[in-house]
This record gives sequence, C-alpha cells and structure tokens, in this order.
Amino acid sequence: MSGSTSMRLGALIPIRLASERLPGKALMPIKGKPVVHYLLDRVFACRHLSPDRTVVCTTEDASDDALVAAVESYGARVFRGSRDDIIRRFHDAMAAYRFDAVVQVDGDDPLSATEYMDATMDRLLSDPGIDIVTCDGLPLGTAVKSFTRRAMGKVFAHYRTEQNDTGFIYFFTKSNLCRHETIGPLSPAHIQKTARLTLDYPADLEVFTAIFEALEKPGRPASHAEVVAFLNAHPDLVQHNLHVEAEYWSRTVKKAGHLSFVDDAGAVRTVNL
Repeated sequence: MSGSTSMRLGALIPIRLASERLPGKALMPIKGKPVVHYLLDRVFACRHLSPDRTVVCTTEDASDDALVAAVESYGARVFRGSRDDIIRRFHDAMAAYRFDAVVQVDGDDPLSATEYMDATMDRLLSDPGIDIVTCDGLPLGTAVKSFTRRAMGKVFAHYRTEQNDTGFIYFFTKSNLCRHETIGPLSPAHIQKTARLTLDYPADLEVFTAIFEALEKPGRPASHAEVVAFLNAHPDLVQHNLHVEAEYWSRTVKKAGHLSFVDDAGAVRTVNL
C-alpha cells in the first residue's frame, strides 16, 4: 500500500455463499482457483490497499464457513455480520477495522477494475467534502466505489430498510444524504458498452472462465484495457450471457425499489431509482 494520506484505508467486499441464483459461486473454481481469489488479486493490486486491510464482509451463517477459510488462507481479512442488512454489516466492519475510508468492491464482480479502485480513492482523498465516488461508463461488473466513514455514518443514521442486500449502494448515491461524485472512463480503451461482467448465472461463469483462461497469469491480473480488448476481439463471448440481462435488472429494480430512509427533514422516503 502506498500514498501520502494518514487516513486508515481499507476495502469492503460483501459476499455470501447462499446466493439465490448461483449458490456457492465465490468458491467455484476456474483453472483450479476459486473465483474469490481472482477478485482478491485485483483488490490487492490497488496501491491504496494491502491484504490485511482487505475485508470480505460475510454472514454469521455456518454456510459461509468455507468462504471464511478460503479468504483467510489467501491473506485477506473477514468480518461476519448480518445476513441481509449489508448497511449494518459495512458499518460494523468499518468500526471493527477502524477504517476512515474504503474502496467498496462487489463480491459478484471478479473483474472489478483495479485502475478505478485507485482512481475513485484518489478523487475521494482530493476533496474532504466528498462522501462517495463512483464510476460511470464502464462495463457492468467492473466499476467500483470509494466512500468515507462520514458517508457510512450518514447512511447508517438514516436508512430504514434492513433487507438491503440488493441495491444497498443506492442509499449512498440516490438518497441525497451524501455528496456524490462520479468519474468516467480514464481511456477510450476502457469502454465496452455491451459486455456483462457480473456473476449471477451459469452463463456468466462461462464468460469469466473464458476470460481468465485466456488472460490471467500468475502474479499479474489482466488490466482493464486487456479485458476490454479481449472482449472486443471475441464478440460472440460478449453476446453469450446477455440473455439474462432483462431478468437481472427486473430483479434489481423489484428488490431495490422499496429501500426506504429518513431524509434530513424527518420524512420517510424511498430511493429514487
């Protein structure tokens, strides 16, 4: 980990094995290596982070014991908390590890872009008034976020829906509770407008398998530009899992559309999707 800030920086990654659509996906092997290790490789490569400040936030369920073992054996840390309330899980994890700001990476996204972990945290640290920085214009499943402990406190004080495992980030970005900024693609080589790179269905796993088998080398995760170039050279692969998109977004809207919070005036509202 490098950087001049005296703040304690970390990473939070929500994962649980009891997925509705693809149970146990984080431990499914590709080239003999579990998916979660591919994701951790990319987080460890962030120049603001180190393995001992990379925290997988999972549940207290016995079904997640195997995940804990896989994460800790790879050098990362674990926090175990609420099953469905990720806001509380994050809040308690930040307190336990005394983080002042975090890169937040989704456990379903093993191709999360290290370049944007760096960039979102750089922007967050550049202005003490910013609460959260997100990405825009990247392929689904590669964007990440960075937010402060102050942002976490604002959301924790105001949120009301405790079942928020889908859409939790909208409390930060669509409630007007936090000062939110976005960054766009850092290079034209980072843009791929069609690809779906999040792991929810068997077809998604087939896409990730093809990418990792072609690009990943020991000790050197493929860059985001390399992933995009590979996808552009293999348009059939890009099309392979797009048939699940409608179901994916329908489910997201259905589950996230009910998320409620109390605004600064004391009124109960739902996030504005």
